[in-house]
Amino acid sequence: MTCIRPLAEIGLKPNTTTRDTLTIARRVCRHACAVRDEVRHQRRELRRKARKLRQFEPFTKLAADMMEEQSRNHRAAEWESVRRVLLGYGRLIVLDHEGIAETLGFEALADLLNINRADREKAHREGWRTLSDLVGVHDLENSSERRSDEWGTGSPLYEAAFLAMVEFIHSTPTHLLPDPFAPGAPFGPKLPPVLRVV
Repeated sequence: MTCIRPLAEIGLKPNTTTRDTLTIARRVCRHACAVRDEVRHQRRELRRKARKLRQFEPFTKLAADMMEEQSRNHRAAEWESVRRVLLGYGRLIVLDHEGIAETLGFEALADLLNINRADREKAHREGWRTLSDLVGVHDLENSSERRSDEWGTGSPLYEAAFLAMVEFIHSTPTHLLPDPFAPGAPFGPKLPPVLRVV
């Protein structure tokens, strides 16, 4: 997490452009996801060792219990720090209070997110213009890379946005949650285009 601090300090400077903000967000999220994957892998390895010990119970019960406890607490402070960083950048992507997408415009945004030509044309055709559309819903950051089919995994910005959406759903009372399947919502039917006389 030490290499994130200089980037965060650059991002806090008053003369940081929206282009720099998005570039820093991509870099920080990439590093945070790598740290999170490393911790997850180490915890999984400890749980695997505990399962092996369970084969020889009752003689190894205490050792297996201790190893499972160790897996839950392994690098817990770092895990929580990474979660908070990803959550903050996820909110930046989902809400875009800074107006990054509008300031940059579609082409510059697609260039910075490294969206390939075919996906760029589809996004343009479908009207996906916001960071939430391009990254949080359709995961088009580095769109030519191969992705896992596992729920919630994808590009670093997508994982940050996913974490922010999950946190929002968990912390908001059920009656206040928007309907994701309503017309015009991310999973609902598309609204008809607005026609104007020119």
